[in-house]
Amino acid sequence: MTINYISIIIPVRNEHKFVNKLLTSILNQDIDKTYFEVIMIDGFSTDSTKEVLIEYSKKYNFIKVLDNPQKTVPYALNIGLRNAKGDIIIRLDAHAEYPKNYISTLVYYLQKLNADNVGGVWETIPANNSLKAKGIALALSSSFGVGNATYRLNSSRDEFLEVDTVPFGCYRRDVFDRIGLFDEQLTRNQDNEFNERLRKAGGKIYLIPSLKIKYYARENYKKLYKMFFQYGYFGPLVDIKLKKTTQLRRYIPTVFVLSLVFPLLLSPLFYPFFYLWVFILSLYFVASASFATYECIKSKEIFLIPYVMWAYFVSHTSYGLGYLKGVLDFIIRKKHLKSKVDVELSR
Repeated sequence: MTINYISIIIPVRNEHKFVNKLLTSILNQDIDKTYFEVIMIDGFSTDSTKEVLIEYSKKYNFIKVLDNPQKTVPYALNIGLRNAKGDIIIRLDAHAEYPKNYISTLVYYLQKLNADNVGGVWETIPANNSLKAKGIALALSSSFGVGNATYRLNSSRDEFLEVDTVPFGCYRRDVFDRIGLFDEQLTRNQDNEFNERLRKAGGKIYLIPSLKIKYYARENYKKLYKMFFQYGYFGPLVDIKLKKTTQLRRYIPTVFVLSLVFPLLLSPLFYPFFYLWVFILSLYFVASASFATYECIKSKEIFLIPYVMWAYFVSHTSYGLGYLKGVLDFIIRKKHLKSKVDVELSR
């Protein structure tokens, strides 16, 4: 394997609970540290995150700390890209831990497959030991919870798979020269939009199923709701920018929300619509209970069933409601976001 100089870009904001684990996993990488730099872009954290980063940067000269006054992820990524020296770019997330062969494996497959972007799969783990956090993590590891997102389900035994997107990708630097940087209007979904642009330009994206990332799920339902609402909200804007619809799984929660709202609204006019609403909700409950039971038996934590079911419902309804709000704002009202996006992230 030819070793190129690598720039690792990591947006952070208020990640004091996870930043030490993150940096420890980077320091433990099985690649010579002279071959990479770590660029931490801090979004004006209000906790001790930046202080921790500065201490690490004083100790390790390959760690750099930059400020992100706009506080959102796409701004951070682009700040990192503009300051990166590497001809390979790896985008990491602070809410995760990475195996010691993560960087070397990504670079190996980027070169072996002549790919434009490669990434690993998520092993979604609880943010803490609470029943809520455990239930949320199980829900986000289930096909009922997240659809057919291959990088979340980790069900393939192939050495590699060509896919539509990967988390925390490893890119060739010239990709950004060819198709541009991340879209700064997309507080969420910027990776999906970028990868769609990449594929449209003929780029190849590969998933490496054997490469597993420990990703910490949201710790409570409020944060889960806010995150999925934002994912849904920016969905229509991504469709507008790409001039196409994206993955089918992204529209199912919206259909579910509409299937609950319309029968309930119409039931005073025509009472059988109420029975339709009860039927749809009952069908959803049975499906949710079945998948939750399966996941909890598999993980040997049967008492988590109600927590998993509620996580399903929160993520599905919040995404659907967010998408409908996005349709209202971006398609019906034709709202144009300013370059400075006033949507606070859910960390």
